[in-house]
Amino acid sequence: MSRGRILSGIKPTGNLHLGNYLGAIRNWVAMQKDYECFFCVVDLHAITADRIEPAELTRTTREVAAGYIASGIDPARATLFVQSHVPAHAELAWIFNCVARLGWLNRMTQFKDKAGKNRDTASAGLYVYPNLMAADILIYKATHVPVGEDQKQHIELARDIAQKFNHDYGVDLFVLPEPVIQGAATRVMSLRDGAKKMSKSDGGSDYAVIYMTDSADDIAAKLRKATTDPHPLPESVAGLEGRAEAANLLNIYAALTDRTLAEVVAETAGWGFGQFKTRLTETAVGVLGPINAEMARLMADPAELDAILAKGAAKARETAAPLLAEVYRTVGFLPAR
Repeated sequence: MSRGRILSGIKPTGNLHLGNYLGAIRNWVAMQKDYECFFCVVDLHAITADRIEPAELTRTTREVAAGYIASGIDPARATLFVQSHVPAHAELAWIFNCVARLGWLNRMTQFKDKAGKNRDTASAGLYVYPNLMAADILIYKATHVPVGEDQKQHIELARDIAQKFNHDYGVDLFVLPEPVIQGAATRVMSLRDGAKKMSKSDGGSDYAVIYMTDSADDIAAKLRKATTDPHPLPESVAGLEGRAEAANLLNIYAALTDRTLAEVVAETAGWGFGQFKTRLTETAVGVLGPINAEMARLMADPAELDAILAKGAAKARETAAPLLAEVYRTVGFLPAR
């Protein structure tokens, strides 16, 4: 029996990478048996920062969906759709723009990180996108949201918005979602700098990121060039202190093999990085190779992919419509005829 409802998604702002897979998608696959799952490609969020070429946004939207399915998200069990195909997200977000307080948004660290010193030239969408994220979650009465540590603040904001709306209108309409943070390598770091998160927006070397579409040769080359240190791998987890790159590679290996960090440290104690990188490469290629092949097949047949997304969007719209209607009635909007 389902223990609740999950909502999560990834922005189609570039190629899916190992961090997306280990930190999110792989965990979603496991959640399908325990939760009613809604997984979307959050294309509305994709346009909050730099302009993306329209054809590229279309391509990457399909690619993210293909990555979901190739990794094991089953459209027959989970609702898989594109965010912009369900207008209720944007409609509820506007209401939440009028519920959320400026002080709440001013505390959101991701806007500060993304806007940097260019706050005055950042888009209004980048500033208020946490309200859209809250709408993504609350429109489906999601009880749980799988997120990384850096996203917990967004779930807290969604809870604040839900509580304020419920209180202001004297209703018990919105569910308060809980964050779900689980598994090894939930935060995969750059292969070139263990202090930086692996990211497709990283302005550094392409060797910092393993993409889910990389070939076996690409993966091998990137892991071979991954930054390390001159010492053998430690005999205990405590021995990784101050060794960010070694810790990152071992965490990746642990996640790819579904083991704990302590277990893989025990296996590799005393190994040199040459021996370890060979093992890690074999493991990564073994996991990502079949995913890569299935993504390529799906991308070669966009009609099949689009049909899956259309079916998911229809179910998502059907699920979201009653709650949005109730919100409109609660606020006092004149019913359309």
